Amino acid sequence: MFGLEIWQIALALGVTLFAGFVKGAVGFAMPMIMLSSFASFLPPHQALALLILPTLVTNVMQAFRQGVRAALGSVSRYRLFIAMIVIFIPVSAALVDLIPQALMYALLGGPILAFAIWQISGRQIIMPTRHRAVTETLLGIIGGLYGGISGIWGPPLIIYLISIDAPKQEAVRILGVVFLTGAIILTASHLVSGVLNTQTIPLSLLMVLPALVGMKLGFKAQDRLDPVRFRRWTLILLGLAGANLLRRALMG
Repeated sequence: MFGLEIWQIALALGVTLFAGFVKGAVGFAMPMIMLSSFASFLPPHQALALLILPTLVTNVMQAFRQGVRAALGSVSRYRLFIAMIVIFIPVSAALVDLIPQALMYALLGGPILAFAIWQISGRQIIMPTRHRAVTETLLGIIGGLYGGISGIWGPPLIIYLISIDAPKQEAVRILGVVFLTGAIILTASHLVSGVLNTQTIPLSLLMVLPALVGMKLGFKAQDRLDPVRFRRWTLILLGLAGANLLRRALMG
């Protein structure tokens, strides 16, 4: 079926359901969960293709959960990060066959894990207002470069939001807006690169339904999380994501 065994499709659907729940609860980690899990039983390009359309659709839900006006406000406030994502995802998507993924996983996973451990231990990194434009631009470039290759561009933005102590609802909405922008660019880029093709598009569409169901359940959990627990779970998931990226790097 679609070039896969039935057990592979069933496992992919289950992973996507769980990833959708996590995304609904904390606003991120869906591509990281899907890519790291899919990579254990699917070829790399197929694993990347399957996450693209569920990521696109769920980010529409997340970005506009509080309405169009709130989403446009987020676009205005974080326009530098969004601009860098738009520019650099296509650049790195074109290089997907040239750059070793193990190296990219290591370079991204190490700093993410270190930041999460530092924050969980009680040592906060607060970003001074005067440096925010530069930091936002640099992290946007990093996110865009990694996004085109791996489908993962969230961790740099999450680090930035934690560093400026953004409120829960605003943080989740901004993540949705930025992720949606990146998802649109990623989808278009990989229609050109060939990662999304006549064989992988139906599979990616199949993953949309469990992603939406998981997302709805996750929203209910998010609404019950107070800011302290929300931050704690965000850091825990960020740390796990960093550790998993390092694991993927070591596995080659």
